[in-house]
Amino acid sequence: MNQRLTKRIDRISAAGLLISIGIVFGDIGTSPLYTYNAILGKKAIDETLALGGVSAIFWTLIFQTTIKYIFITLRADNHGEGGIFSLYTLIKRYSKYLVVPAIFGASFLLADSIITPPISVTSAIEGLKSIHPDIPVIPIVLVILVFLFLIQRAGTSFIGKIFGPVMFLWFTMIGIMGINGVIQNAAILKALDPIRAYDMIAHYPRGFYLLGGVFLCTTGAEALYSDMGHCGRNNIRISWFFIQICLVLCYLGQAQWLMRHLGQTADSLNPFFGLVPSWFLLPSIIIATLATIIASQALLSGTFTLITEAIRLSLWPKMRIIFPNNEQGQMYIPAMNWLLMVACCGVVLGFRTSDNMVAAFGLSVTITMLMTTFLITAFLYINRVNRILVFLIFLTYLTIEGCFLVANLQKFEHGGWVTLMLGTLYAFIMYVWYRVTHIKANTYEFVDTKKVIPQLEALIKDDKQPLVSTNLVYLTASKSANQIETKIANSIFDHQPKRAEQYWFVHVEVQDDPFTTAYGYNIVAPCDIVYISLKLGFRVAPKIQVYLQKIMNEMVDRKEVEILPKYGFSDNAKKIGDSKFVIMQNYLSNQNDLGITDTLILNVYFLLNQFSLSGDKEYSIDSSDVILERYPLIIAPPKDIVLTKLN
Repeated sequence: MNQRLTKRIDRISAAGLLISIGIVFGDIGTSPLYTYNAILGKKAIDETLALGGVSAIFWTLIFQTTIKYIFITLRADNHGEGGIFSLYTLIKRYSKYLVVPAIFGASFLLADSIITPPISVTSAIEGLKSIHPDIPVIPIVLVILVFLFLIQRAGTSFIGKIFGPVMFLWFTMIGIMGINGVIQNAAILKALDPIRAYDMIAHYPRGFYLLGGVFLCTTGAEALYSDMGHCGRNNIRISWFFIQICLVLCYLGQAQWLMRHLGQTADSLNPFFGLVPSWFLLPSIIIATLATIIASQALLSGTFTLITEAIRLSLWPKMRIIFPNNEQGQMYIPAMNWLLMVACCGVVLGFRTSDNMVAAFGLSVTITMLMTTFLITAFLYINRVNRILVFLIFLTYLTIEGCFLVANLQKFEHGGWVTLMLGTLYAFIMYVWYRVTHIKANTYEFVDTKKVIPQLEALIKDDKQPLVSTNLVYLTASKSANQIETKIANSIFDHQPKRAEQYWFVHVEVQDDPFTTAYGYNIVAPCDIVYISLKLGFRVAPKIQVYLQKIMNEMVDRKEVEILPKYGFSDNAKKIGDSKFVIMQNYLSNQNDLGITDTLILNVYFLLNQFSLSGDKEYSIDSSDVILERYPLIIAPPKDIVLTKLN
């Protein structure tokens, strides 16, 4: 993203504020539907729970959301973009170990995506029980979720325009509901005293573990950072204060409502819909349902973005990515979409009620926030922020989030193990992909390009060899025009030589700037060899064939290369001829002497690789223009082989 676009997005405007309200705050904004239920559980309502709960929620929003994310984390923008991988790319060059918190943070954020849509939508639809107690909630929730996943293929630009107005209506509604409760008993404002929160945590039976429910008020805070590129830091910061006021008023209203129901069992009450006048109940349920759908949509878009970034950073198997429209940041990953749909429907069918989901929700998000704390501390330290201040920030949030993590561990047996297991699985996949990518990089052998040129020129002039294509393209790991991989030379000359009129060696380099699209080139041998260094941001689709055709046309127009195809019907074919892309795929050779750990990791990698996109699909190359070749991956050849001659 260039500086002009970054400044334009970051500029405060009415449209920017409305967009922020629509796509950034959906998750955190719908938390009033279920947070108090999580704190109360099946307990009898008393003053300590009602007032201590709202006090703990208020101070959690202040420390965890406002201070950590709004004031601290939003400072770490990567050319206007945010998110855990954007933060990682800013600091990864300073230590290879920073990949660990990045992997764990992203993995558990992905794991959270299977439970957030079900709990949000279910909490809203359960409001219908106030009108019709016997209404079947589960089928309605399943229909809404399936519809949500089905529309992903078409993109969300056609409904995205209503996100802002609907969410503004939602926040205004919950703010007014809260004000109505506060007006009835203004003394409820005294509940914001932190002593109330301390009293609940310290003196209520197992009060410390109530923090597991309190934490749900801030689970969507990570989205404030992840969506910075869509809305701009300043728009998010300004709009947050409106959001925070509405949220706090709503929670205060719920606390005041609970104070009127002291002694009653919490599992028979719904403090959120208890605030709603009977005449407005159905409209409020409709607005709540729309808000939860929008929150779920924002989370799905964030999931697709996260997976795309992981793929570009070589942390995830290659998956098919579709761009439904021309809007920057709009993407769709079919395989992930259907997996999430099945998982979300499974959560609904398995847990059945929002109360059961609440009992399992929050554990994975806590781990993500802890990992963000490690990364933002490294960012502040690297950027020479006062060392004492950095240490105090780290210690403060390590303590706060450590307490939330311990409190949330009680959810393990109630279903929290599901997201914990899934997050661990995601982290293992990312580690395997990262590790093997680096193992493969260490096996590359290179040959000086000057040694290849004479033989290549002779091959070009050898009319006895069939012409494979006008242009023969190899994707190379070489960062210099002075060398190419030995396996490329073997591919050209060994077995059946591949003769072409022009050879192109293309090196794709993923940039830390999210939306870079640039290239450099070296004409290694006039009329024979061109080396292209293609620099693409980690959020840019690697459409190599499209980019290379454009580069070829530009170089021909500038008379830097001369391509003379003998035949051609279309204007493009007459100008640059045809092109073939040689894609080299590895398989694990039997000629390896590996340890147990490396054997496991490599076998898992090649198992996953069977479901991964091939190189041509990864780089958006038409299959008709591809030559696929398989090469053995030899990492640890056997040493000191002893054979005894018998004759």
